[in-house]
Amino acid sequence: MSDKSFPPILQFGTSRFLQAHVDLFVSQALERGAALGTIAVVQSTDSPASSARTTALASGMPYRVLIQGVDNGQLIEQNLSASAISHALHAAEQWPALRLGFVEQVKVVVSNTGDRGYQLDAQDTPALLAEDAPAPISFPAKLLVLLHDRWQHNPRAPLSLFPCELVARNGDVLRDLLIDLARHWALGSAFETYLTHHCRWANSLVDRIVSQALEPVGAVAEPYALWAIERQAGLILPCSHEAIVLTDDLDHYERLKLFTLNLGHSYLAERWLSDARPENETVYQAMQSPALRADLEALWANEVLPVFAALGQFDAAQRYVDSVRERFANPFLQHRLADIASNHKDKKKRRLLPLVELAAQVAPNLEQPMLRAALHAVCHSRSAP
Repeated sequence: MSDKSFPPILQFGTSRFLQAHVDLFVSQALERGAALGTIAVVQSTDSPASSARTTALASGMPYRVLIQGVDNGQLIEQNLSASAISHALHAAEQWPALRLGFVEQVKVVVSNTGDRGYQLDAQDTPALLAEDAPAPISFPAKLLVLLHDRWQHNPRAPLSLFPCELVARNGDVLRDLLIDLARHWALGSAFETYLTHHCRWANSLVDRIVSQALEPVGAVAEPYALWAIERQAGLILPCSHEAIVLTDDLDHYERLKLFTLNLGHSYLAERWLSDARPENETVYQAMQSPALRADLEALWANEVLPVFAALGQFDAAQRYVDSVRERFANPFLQHRLADIASNHKDKKKRRLLPLVELAAQVAPNLEQPMLRAALHAVCHSRSAP
């Protein structure tokens, strides 16, 4: 028998980003009666920071989201209260309760598991499908066990999954990863059909700078927020919200963010590493350096925007660059370049290399010396944390 009190939204990840993005959206929608219900958050790692957040969230008490920044030239400062999270579970310690609640009650799954969240673990095997088995180690294996339970006990119940990891076509990627894992575990074609045709895997893009955690739980974020979701039949949204956009052209939103905001962050991180800039320098402080800001502006103008021009999207890209410039120059956000520089090599491959490859297709005569230099740089004066 399932846990009838379990919320309809299950979230993997306790990050400050989710607290100030999806969780805040659902909280605001609940006040208008425009959300499916509350959220159960799952801690899937053993880090002390995640454990502290889980303990705080398990209390069910509202937490603070401080919105600070400039929006269209207007100074914004808001103290918001988020109260959508009603359950918080540690996967390793409360796995039976999570499996029980998932079978019938959950309608939406949200995840944001970090840069390495889709990595598998060799210790995860089909034996973990047993009723009394412990929790799998990796996020994909955890999700596969839950979905297999669901398929066995409640196969007709609708389910939509919204991975929010910064991976292009994240819904397709996670779906294919789970199908491959199901084949490796020899779970059969009927279950693969369930994963492929019954579950709704949403490709989506999240966009909000959440620069600082509040203790024990809460976050500081900028006014700008976007959750662009690719439209598909049968998709169940966790809530309705003005920051949620259903679109038939998700690639447009992904290119804008990846090649201007994310690329800009990684370029600043590259300079922070190579130039031995101050240890605790923030994005805002970097934007106050005339030389560094001029280099970033040159990168956008000479190596990024011409690619969008070749795609016939120059005006939209210019508007987005203007908004990113305002966001980077937000004096309130303490967005440390040291944090952005984590997993820097992998981020450069995801954020810079695809633009160079796209330029080769649509603007073959475009030279991109700054991007190419950053991609080929291997020696730094300090190591990213």
